[in-house]
Amino acid sequence: MSGLDWVLLAALPLLLFVAAARTRRHARSVSGFLAANRCAGRYLITVAYGMAQVGVISLVWFWQQYYDVGFTSVFWGWMEGPAMIILALSGWVVYRYRQTRAMTMAQFFEIRYSRSFRVFAGLVAFLSGLINYGIFPAVASRFFIVLLGLPEYWVIGGLEVSVFASLMVMLLGTALFFVFMGGQIAVIVTDWIQGTFANWVFLAVMAYLLWLVPWSSIERAFDAMPAGTSLTNPFDLGGEQRFDAWYWVIAVIVLFYGMLSWQGTSGYNASAVTAHEAKMANILAGWRFRVLMLVTLILPICIRAVQIDPQFAGMAEGIDAVTGAQATEALQAEVRAPAAAALMLPSGLLGLFAAALLGAFISTNDTYLHSWGSIFIQDVVLPFRKEPLSARAHLWLLRGSIFGVAVFAFIFSMLYTPTQYVAMFLALTGAVFVGGAGSAIIGGLYWSRGTTAGAWAAMIAGMTLSCSGIVVKQLPDTVVSGDGAMFDLLRWMREGVTGQELTFWSIAVSVGLYVLVSLGTSRERFNMDRMLHRGVYAREGEASGASGAVGARGGGGACVGGERRPTGWRLMLERLGFDSVMTRRDRWVTAITLAWPVVFTGVFFAALIAHTLGWSPGGAFWAAAWGWYTVIALAAAVIVVAWFTIGGVLDLRAMFRRLHAYRPDARDDGTVIDHHNADE
Repeated sequence: MSGLDWVLLAALPLLLFVAAARTRRHARSVSGFLAANRCAGRYLITVAYGMAQVGVISLVWFWQQYYDVGFTSVFWGWMEGPAMIILALSGWVVYRYRQTRAMTMAQFFEIRYSRSFRVFAGLVAFLSGLINYGIFPAVASRFFIVLLGLPEYWVIGGLEVSVFASLMVMLLGTALFFVFMGGQIAVIVTDWIQGTFANWVFLAVMAYLLWLVPWSSIERAFDAMPAGTSLTNPFDLGGEQRFDAWYWVIAVIVLFYGMLSWQGTSGYNASAVTAHEAKMANILAGWRFRVLMLVTLILPICIRAVQIDPQFAGMAEGIDAVTGAQATEALQAEVRAPAAAALMLPSGLLGLFAAALLGAFISTNDTYLHSWGSIFIQDVVLPFRKEPLSARAHLWLLRGSIFGVAVFAFIFSMLYTPTQYVAMFLALTGAVFVGGAGSAIIGGLYWSRGTTAGAWAAMIAGMTLSCSGIVVKQLPDTVVSGDGAMFDLLRWMREGVTGQELTFWSIAVSVGLYVLVSLGTSRERFNMDRMLHRGVYAREGEASGASGAVGARGGGGACVGGERRPTGWRLMLERLGFDSVMTRRDRWVTAITLAWPVVFTGVFFAALIAHTLGWSPGGAFWAAAWGWYTVIALAAAVIVVAWFTIGGVLDLRAMFRRLHAYRPDARDDGTVIDHHNADE
């Protein structure tokens, strides 16, 4: 890190402090602090929400994964194409959840099921999220220590102070400041700034790396892989134990089942100005996975090339020196990418990269702190109160809970020693809530026969199975070394299956129990129209189509009009998801966005069929094919980043116009009365 790099690194937080301060006046209501007064448009949500999900820990996760399996994971990821298309067009879960106007998932559970189930689900979500989030500061601090070349200790007044601990305090403190300043409004605004900045920086980093490391060197790295662990041939993964084809099959199932189940970003789920805007944001979010995250693939394959190409011998030795100093394989995998980036990127670009990653850390942490702290107060504490709190007292209670989450994360990170890949830890801890909640969410939104008893059965089963998996994965060898069926089962759960596979089994059991118990206990159908504000229960303004972003003015747009039923090709389009709320511009945006998964889904199935029929090209074919894919994806990324930047600027202006005009209702604080929100 040169002096220029440090200046660039410091500039971004200063800009974010100014932006967060501007949001303070709009976050004095509970709805503003929790859900940005439901004033955010599609591009603002897409970029900000995307950045909140792409924290340092997520980048480390992907860099570990792609270092192991390279382009093969892209190929098997195309298996998700049909699922992504269906999810996007239908607004699966996202649309109906926003229609409920709930500000947390457990609030929806009280609307749909019961108050006791809300408290229980809120507590499970909070505890599983707390443990899941507990490693975030540690992973990020180790990452920055390596990337920035920091020492193990600061020497202050003759005393040695741990850099690891002090860096966590600084990073958590920055995230806390943003949340305290403006709640979800500050989170959205600062996350959008960080996301837009990071997108442009990642483009520059990818372009430089592909210029620095010739494709011929990358091809030699592909050829050096042992049989069964190919980085390019998706049908040569027999030796890959963590991210094989079954990992991606389960990922498709989880994609449907787990939509909105994970509550780490719950504030974003309720922030859209309308349900239609939430759906459009979800459609546009697909670009993040397809092209904007290309940096998570480019960096690890370039590291592979550097490690075998003699012209990069000095860099390779530096990378090996850092990774070799780590105590476990999991720690080595965590620090490999930052060690390589620090050696490969030039002055200036390294500072921009470090600033982008600092933004990634802040965006994820302010979002998660906001979510877990809010869930504890909204869904575990407040349901027991007889009288509502004043807005001021409510907000300070939320801030106190958020601070408590930060303290826990610091302590947990100090004590936790990584024993497995980040992806597997997150899959296991996340499944504690997701494993059972998915059934309650989908059943509650789409099946009027779903019952409270069914939701209880699904949640308890998913939680129990997932907790068992977490405990067994941490057991030492001495505990599972006995004889007998019980010890065989424990060894199988500990070593024979991954966290991803345990997640699948918890899902299967939960779904079965939800359906069977609901069928056995259902006495009457639930009033879905009232919960979703349809028909006679519709609320003025909730059907608006446009966001006030590109092509729209002041939040206006098409609304569902009349009772005429569409016929012919219009009926077909509506069934595909191009409903009457969509403007013509919306339909073009949707068609362009979905063209990518449509094309590559076709490529996936064509290759799969050809392979089944005996097609088996050599490594040169796969290397060339992935080279062309990289060029196409990088070109698409440039277009998408420019598009989203313009749309986000217009959305940001529109959101502040709405916030200035918004008059909050004090009853809109998450309280539920007789299965509907208190302000209704």
